[in-house]
Amino acid sequence: MLRLEGVSAGYGRIAALAEVSLEVREGELVSLIGANGAGKSTTLRTISGLLKLTTGRITLDGKEIGNLPPREILARGIAHCPEGRRVFPHLSVRENLAMGALLRRDRAGIAQDLEAMYARFPRLRERSAQAAGTLSGGEQQMLAIARALMSRPRLVMFDEPSLGLAPSLVEQVFAIVRDIRAAGTTVLMVEQNAMAALQLCDRAYLLETGHVVRSGTGAELLASPDVRDAYLGGAI
Repeated sequence: MLRLEGVSAGYGRIAALAEVSLEVREGELVSLIGANGAGKSTTLRTISGLLKLTTGRITLDGKEIGNLPPREILARGIAHCPEGRRVFPHLSVRENLAMGALLRRDRAGIAQDLEAMYARFPRLRERSAQAAGTLSGGEQQMLAIARALMSRPRLVMFDEPSLGLAPSLVEQVFAIVRDIRAAGTTVLMVEQNAMAALQLCDRAYLLETGHVVRSGTGAELLASPDVRDAYLGGAI
């Protein structure tokens, strides 16, 4: 479904990705793991058009999407739920959700999906008219996820969905990610909690300093002594 071939990208003269190749098959949940600064978030930003690739190709269903405008990539079915939630703080919860459907024209479908988001996240219904910036961190994360889903994506990319959340909320967020995948949406997830990410995913890629250094099923990476020692605190 999604394929990166030899993708390099960076920030000015700073190279952040170096010939990264990976693929996401339709219906999969794929995780990107690695230390801070490894290039995980940069990979998602490059896929979604927020960062220009300097070499390589990105294709969706075999069609080139590398360096397309973010609006066009969203229109083709890829939604990006960014690190740090990035809700529009001065807009209401309802207005934030409407922004997720900005490119859609099916009003009946939008209304139906809005109701579905309120059913899935009852707290958002309660806070519908409240400014998003006044929500708790957990509520903002729920809003960011729901906003991404309002575009009806075929592939949704989550960047550190558990970051800064209380343990009880972390489990809730991971359960939501599982449900989204179970409902048929393909998922590409960056997650600092490598143990949870590997337990959750079908396959994973390990990035170090902008390079893919290992890939395999979640179970294979969990069983790797090198991965356990470096990223899982030696846990088995």
